Amino acid sequence: MQIEIMDYINSFWVGGLICVIAQILIDKTKLTPARILVLFVTSGVLLTAVGVYEPLVKFAKAGATVPLTGFGYVMAQGIKEHVKAKGLFGVLTGGLSSSASGIAAAIFFGYIFSIFFKSGDKQ
Repeated sequence: MQIEIMDYINSFWVGGLICVIAQILIDKTKLTPARILVLFVTSGVLLTAVGVYEPLVKFAKAGATVPLTGFGYVMAQGIKEHVKAKGLFGVLTGGLSSSASGIAAAIFFGYIFSIFFKSGDKQ
């Protein structure tokens, strides 16, 4: 697989556009960051369910899979695969098993950083 410069450019502008949408929601609405997070993950799941997010992932690659909408995409893909393999029980297990490595990495690195850095208010 040959990586071309356009892959990087497309990844950059699509990922940046997703982040711009999040920033606009933060600045112009009264939504809390937690609600925006849920909105983005849910949007990723819904866009995957209607078939819109898969072509975006093929076009933008990491620009579409790294933001929070990509987490919803990964969960939806896992649910689809597990439902095919295990039936209705796959709805309960598919999302977590497909995103387990990302969740484990976030917990692990969060713990490592908490050892070296102290959290606190900006003053």
